[in-house]
Amino acid sequence: MNSISVEELIKDFKLEIVVSPKDNKIDISTSDVNRPGLQFSGFYQHFAYERVQIIGRVETAFIDQMEDDLLTERADKFFDYPIPCLIVTRSLDIRNNLIKAAEKYNRYLLKTKEPTTKFISKLINYLEEKLAPQITIHGDLVDVYGIGVLILGESGIGKSETALELIKRGHRLVADDAVEIKKISDYKLQGSSPEIIRHYIEIRGIGILDIKTLYGVGSVKNSMSIDFVVQLEEWNEDKYYDRLGLEEEYTKFLDVRLPKLTIPVRPGRNLAILLEVAAMNHRQKKMGYNAAHELNKKLLKQIST
Repeated sequence: MNSISVEELIKDFKLEIVVSPKDNKIDISTSDVNRPGLQFSGFYQHFAYERVQIIGRVETAFIDQMEDDLLTERADKFFDYPIPCLIVTRSLDIRNNLIKAAEKYNRYLLKTKEPTTKFISKLINYLEEKLAPQITIHGDLVDVYGIGVLILGESGIGKSETALELIKRGHRLVADDAVEIKKISDYKLQGSSPEIIRHYIEIRGIGILDIKTLYGVGSVKNSMSIDFVVQLEEWNEDKYYDRLGLEEEYTKFLDVRLPKLTIPVRPGRNLAILLEVAAMNHRQKKMGYNAAHELNKKLLKQIST
């Protein structure tokens, strides 16, 4: 399971540290958050202690009404659970009972100036991206007319050369050779390049090229949703290749299904143009128009008359 440290969260959100524990190895492993109003009222059934705990104006107003002895008891019970951290929004004042309990149980107590709802929205989006399931595969990812095209194939088949030709034609490189794929939702994958090779492309016989320097900042993109997959393979005379497009082929990454095209490679085929057309055709299908199905309807209608 992916996780991030509280220290990384503090750095990325510029959070104010009220209590910094000496020895706290609890990392954040879920993108969900919890507002512990019920817990401070004494109800702990189904307490999601593994989540980031957030206190806003409502919880603070409730806590401020509590007697010292009762708050000390509730704070002790709350911080006794292995929570990753407690964040107080709007830079609200924190009662000393909470500070002492956080110090006693070695828990992070943090502050932010952000309003509660706005901060929670940002935090959930941040955690979903950081904690998303991820794999790295061999291939190229290119933004073609706003469509994320993942190019796969055996080493030496021409993936990088095809990507380079697409860049020359005005499209954008996302990743070459290694594509990091994250599962953003049950239906969406996002691809990017490892930081160390970002914006670089390798062409056999030439070497490493810096695409951002050669073609400008408009020729590269840091990340892109993956819309469909193109599998390049050597032309096989004995294999049947779909010529009509009536059959849909799919592949899966991280349990997300993506449309897939298998394009045979042989001398004389302009792969960049084929991928441009494939991207436009994919967009057309998403808009509800399938040229192969329309032609098939016309043929069937003519046969029946």
